Amino acid sequence: MRLDGFVSADAEYTGGELTTPPLVFAGERLTLNVDTSGGGEVKVEIQDEAKNPIPGHTLADARPLNGNSIAMPVRWSGGDNVGALAGCPVRLRFVMNDCKLYAFQFGEKK
Repeated sequence: MRLDGFVSADAEYTGGELTTPPLVFAGERLTLNVDTSGGGEVKVEIQDEAKNPIPGHTLADARPLNGNSIAMPVRWSGGDNVGALAGCPVRLRFVMNDCKLYAFQFGEKK
């Protein structure tokens, strides 16, 4: 059985999205437990509590991710460090197509 693979948020090839409720995290890096097909992808936007995109972590800044990994690092055009947002309430917006999102995790850089 896949780690954290009991349930997933699925998007068909035509696409879908999911936005979390506000959450507070610790760490410097966001990783995903995700499985996309060869043509699928996921992008992550970080928003404030009012659902306003946070500069540097907008959908336009997001690097498309594809593949199958239990710890795929999320990246934006400015890099992957989210430490400046730690301790603040944020929302995560996942925009996906042909994708299964099993889990996400914040942690320290390895």
